[in-house]
Amino acid sequence: MNGSAVVNPRAQYSGWVSPLCWIAVALEGFDLVVLGVVLPALLKYDDWGLNPNSASVISVVGLVGVMVGALAAGTVSDLIGRRRTMLWTVISFSVLTLACAFAPDPVTFAVLRFLAGLGLGGVLPTALALINEYARSGRGGRATTTMMTGYHVGAVLTALLGILIIEPWGWHAMFIVGALPAIVLVPLMIKYLPESNAFLQARAGLAPSAGKATTTDRADQAAKPAKPAKSKNPVGMLFHHGLGRSTVAFWVASFMGLLLVYGLNTWLPQIMREAGYELGAALALLLVLNVGAVLGLLVAGQVADKIGTRRSSISWFAVAALFLALLSIKLPGIGVYISVLLAGMFVFSAQVLVYAYVAHVYPAAARGTALGSAAGVGRLGAITGPLITGVMLTAGVAYPWGFYLFAAVAAIGAAAIFLVDRNPAPAEPLPVTEQQADQITHIHPH
Repeated sequence: MNGSAVVNPRAQYSGWVSPLCWIAVALEGFDLVVLGVVLPALLKYDDWGLNPNSASVISVVGLVGVMVGALAAGTVSDLIGRRRTMLWTVISFSVLTLACAFAPDPVTFAVLRFLAGLGLGGVLPTALALINEYARSGRGGRATTTMMTGYHVGAVLTALLGILIIEPWGWHAMFIVGALPAIVLVPLMIKYLPESNAFLQARAGLAPSAGKATTTDRADQAAKPAKPAKSKNPVGMLFHHGLGRSTVAFWVASFMGLLLVYGLNTWLPQIMREAGYELGAALALLLVLNVGAVLGLLVAGQVADKIGTRRSSISWFAVAALFLALLSIKLPGIGVYISVLLAGMFVFSAQVLVYAYVAHVYPAAARGTALGSAAGVGRLGAITGPLITGVMLTAGVAYPWGFYLFAAVAAIGAAAIFLVDRNPAPAEPLPVTEQQADQITHIHPH
């Protein structure tokens, strides 16, 4: 370690981190629902001759791409930086999404969806790392949940765009529209997106504190020089210093959280149809579910910053389990809308609080990897949720047993967070010299 200060050349643009990451995550929200929006048109597209089974294969292939991208991008961001990783993920998925509009056959379309998924999967863990590393002390939970509102806003806007675009212009137009924001977003990122201060510190050997998961989640404690971890491999660091149990617990919680998110978003209307609701009401309930998600995210972030992400994560999963179980009771009139709204408020926020907690527990040198692994393993839940719910629908037991299953999944998520180690052993600190302290203050003003 030399005595020269580490300077962030784009430090003055820190105010751009939140809006740029929000827009990038909104584009991932587009991908959450775009295939579902275009599937009816694709199934009627005579040139391809798709059926529900082959369409399901395309859906799963895309989700596998997102999973692989999430697993890889977190580690990549720990090695080459958050800024560079974010740029490449946004560029790649935008170009490949545009290419989907010109796919000549289903196989090419599936391959393009897989490749686009690689970039899309990398957006979320990279954005989460950046947001948490630029969040002010004590506001990591709020910063994370506010950013994740973009995910659901993007999903809702995509559904509305589908209504306006597909009938007059065809399904191809949806993928063209999905790629267009990159024309504005990428130049803005090139000019204004700064590198993470925490990444620059870790690269220079000035690592922040390991970020013990206390009840107050003081993840933004004063940085101090530390010995490099025994394993310089960020993947290996997930299992060093007492973090192994926490890593597995986060994987389980993320799996359960995304199983709920994708299971409900995919099949809620059909489950409610089985319960006897009219089609219009069933579709409206899906919209209410996602409105609840946005409201829940705004509330959950503030609660997490007050009582800690650990406590709030456990509470959110537990309350989600309660409201999901209550959906098994058929309610008259406005009652069902209120129940679905409340379920949405807690189900979707619980998963996001898992990400916020992960960002607080791991050191900067492995934070992107930790977030990427949690998001990547969670994608297995995203694949499992629609599949297992589809099996229950085929068997005719999705109502009410599907809601009992979802409630049990949420309860397992709460138990997994409870098992996260509150006090993982930090790396052994080195003495802090006055000059080093000044340097740390210079690059990490919060």
